[in-house]
Amino acid sequence: MSELVLSEIDQGVLTLTFNRPERLNAWTDALGRRYFDLLAEAERNPDVRAVVVTGAGRGFCSGADFETLGALRDGTYDHTPDPRPATYPTTIGKPVIAAVNGACAGLGMVHALVCDLVFTAEDAKWTTAFARRGLIAEYGLAWILPRLIGQQRALDILLSGRVFTGAEARELGLAVRAVPGDRLLDETWAYARELAVHSSPASMAVIKRQAWRDWDVTLAESEKAAVAEMLASFGRPDFAEGVSAFLERRPPRFPPLG
Repeated sequence: MSELVLSEIDQGVLTLTFNRPERLNAWTDALGRRYFDLLAEAERNPDVRAVVVTGAGRGFCSGADFETLGALRDGTYDHTPDPRPATYPTTIGKPVIAAVNGACAGLGMVHALVCDLVFTAEDAKWTTAFARRGLIAEYGLAWILPRLIGQQRALDILLSGRVFTGAEARELGLAVRAVPGDRLLDETWAYARELAVHSSPASMAVIKRQAWRDWDVTLAESEKAAVAEMLASFGRPDFAEGVSAFLERRPPRFPPLG
């Protein structure tokens, strides 16, 4: 099972690679469990400050494996579901960045968009695919997409199931950056490394929680919670170190997330 997702840490950045290249990294229960287990380990590992998620070969994740879909169609699918939801990466206190290197379809798009940031190859092929398989917008995608790109754009790609490129994904607002495929991992890793070096792990964890949580609250509620978080931040060593590093004109030495 460990080979389903490759794991490598370098200078505070953990790279997780879906590793079923012969199936364009189609999603299986076993792959999902291993991916989430590695995210849970990353949460506990003080050496990890940012996570990059990508796919081996020509795909990021082409969606649910067709053997699984066939078993579901035939009523023969038998599995013990993972209790962790598809949105599990949003609960990890460290930033998770998707590097969409190729095919990103259906469930694969879900797993890209529940990362905190998305970088994509310009020529990567994106599609929701659900409507063309007789399915619906799965795992919260009908909630995420309108908030990212607006109602009409969301309905366009959900209803049509059309294929679009990484360049269009960036124009729509699904990705923060679209780059030539041969530069994707280098640019994504360099960005993650910047976070690992210059951003406080405690601050990033709180900011990430605020960003995902505050979609569901009013402005007044968000402001009230932010004041409480700000007051708490004053007492952390990260604040003292951040100010000292700025005044001394040196890179910060933030403690790991504790």
